[in-house]
Amino acid sequence: MKKVFLIILSSVLISLTIKAQELDSNQLWINEVEQSLLYQTGVIKLDSGNASLTVPKGFQFLDKDQTMYVLTELWGNPADSTILGMLVKAGGGVLGDNSWAYTISYDQMGYVEDDDAEDINYDDLLKEQQGEYEAENPARLEQGFPTIQFIGWASQPFYDKDKKILHWAKELKFGEDTLNTLNYNLRVLGRKGIFMLNAVATMNQLPEVRSSLNDVINSVTFDNGSKYADFDPDVDEVAAWTIGGLVAGKILAKIGFFAVLVKFWKLIALGVVAAAGGIWKLITGRKKEGEQDTRINKHQE
Repeated sequence: MKKVFLIILSSVLISLTIKAQELDSNQLWINEVEQSLLYQTGVIKLDSGNASLTVPKGFQFLDKDQTMYVLTELWGNPADSTILGMLVKAGGGVLGDNSWAYTISYDQMGYVEDDDAEDINYDDLLKEQQGEYEAENPARLEQGFPTIQFIGWASQPFYDKDKKILHWAKELKFGEDTLNTLNYNLRVLGRKGIFMLNAVATMNQLPEVRSSLNDVINSVTFDNGSKYADFDPDVDEVAAWTIGGLVAGKILAKIGFFAVLVKFWKLIALGVVAAAGGIWKLITGRKKEGEQDTRINKHQE
């Protein structure tokens, strides 16, 4: 009996040791990824060439290449060529359980007329969009992505006519996830297009995201000549979409049912850690390339 007990005890200890090693490997991988990222603060000229970003207090900025790496390789989203960068909570990183971020992109769709802003019935729009999400789910499944259920507005759409800024939030359920996803959307209107800032978080982070809105809303500034008030009807194009169209998301038809961002990194990490050596080499290479790019950009300035 004593021998059997010792065998069982040894098996338990071995299992616990293996589990601890797996946890250590996960943390090592996370540390390597976080240390490879090159964050920026201050005033940054955006690659769209028509605006600047003043990084809000409490945030750090990742450039386009690093953001694409985070969104696609770490968080499991399809590639999006409109992405310009990402605002990440300072100290939170991109792989922490409580991490969240704003993605930043620009669409040169033209001048968005805002005459319909006060006439939109957002209850009707909600029902319409819920039906559209359901209709798109079979295609998502075919592409290997989970279904999406649009639960409702986490924050009802609001348009600031003075600042020319639109924002709203959706509560979404991905597949069988027990914790619903929050997509908080900001649209900054300009003369020839709009900036799109989207917070990718979970519903329990809604209060934190809301508390950052004022700072983030004021972080993007169009250059003189590119502001909404600079619109010239004789030479500028008017967008096909109005305020209602932006909230409906129809402007994102070009990326269809992939228009929603989410963090799937925990699922990806399980497969990645097994090949940690190769990933670390990739990360180190990215860091060196990023440092070289930074030096080139400074030289050009």
